[in-house]
Amino acid sequence: MLSPALTIGTMPDGRPVESWRLGGPDGIELTVLSYGARAASLKIPVPGGRREVLLVLDGLAAWLADGSHIGAIAGRFANRIAGARFTLDGREIVLAANSGPNNLHGGPIGFGRSVWTGTAEGDALLLSLDSPDGDQNFPGAMHVELRYSVAGDTVTLAYTATTDAPTVVNLTSHAYFNLAGGGNIENHVVTLAADRFLPVNEAGIPTGERRSVAGTPFDFRQPMAVGARIGADDPQLKLGKGYDHCYVLADAPRPAPVFAARVTAGGLAWEVATTEPAVQFYTGNNLKGTPHAWRSALCLETQHFPNSPNQPDFPSVVLRPGITFRSVTTWRFSAA
Repeated sequence: MLSPALTIGTMPDGRPVESWRLGGPDGIELTVLSYGARAASLKIPVPGGRREVLLVLDGLAAWLADGSHIGAIAGRFANRIAGARFTLDGREIVLAANSGPNNLHGGPIGFGRSVWTGTAEGDALLLSLDSPDGDQNFPGAMHVELRYSVAGDTVTLAYTATTDAPTVVNLTSHAYFNLAGGGNIENHVVTLAADRFLPVNEAGIPTGERRSVAGTPFDFRQPMAVGARIGADDPQLKLGKGYDHCYVLADAPRPAPVFAARVTAGGLAWEVATTEPAVQFYTGNNLKGTPHAWRSALCLETQHFPNSPNQPDFPSVVLRPGITFRSVTTWRFSAA
């Protein structure tokens, strides 16, 4: 079921920010905000009640002040674009640099800092956003929709996007998970369906190599605790201050969601499936302790490869008029 919209406050310009709850009275309960289309709370049934498995913030002021993209939908281009620029059809596009010299998660006012419009679609929530031509300097007027739904043990995020001029798109949820409901996530056990990952440079930009995980601390093809090798003497772990790397699931998007990852902790299991060709595995290395502590949560951000506009051999992120971008990710929960 979907609750009626509740206004939780207003933006500085006076626009209302709304929240919705999805799910049944005894099952999964998901709370979503119109600000950033954020997954603001996710409570999973456990013996004796429900457990909060996301990092959450207290009140709209805290969400507006958040610098860690907690629960946000990152876009127009999730992750990094090197040098905050790329060339599309012979035209150089210069973006805002908001992560050193690079563009991160779409710029200073990306989709995660925009107010979306929510409407009921049966028991699902349909959020939409119109991003005008030149928004954060990206070309093309883009219309984006995200459908959140809860059915049984599964949360589904289904994205679509269209444009009136050639542009790029890469969308993901930046939800932070702690299945135990608190504490450090180094005891979370992770499985990733990836035999390659993307090494990065000092700025977190992929070098272009798709490196085998075999024989490295990045091998999660079999279940492995996050903390088992996170402190290994590995140059890539030092650059990321832990895991903050893109894992290659496929060489192109898939037509239907395919298993990507499984995480277990605290008697819960979280299974991720996606149509996307990659997942960014991030272990909360930059959380600063206010209000959430270092490595108190992890992210599995299903997406295309970072810096794809500048890497022609990466799966294409170009969206053209007349084409609809589609992406589906599911989160399934069970007892571990």
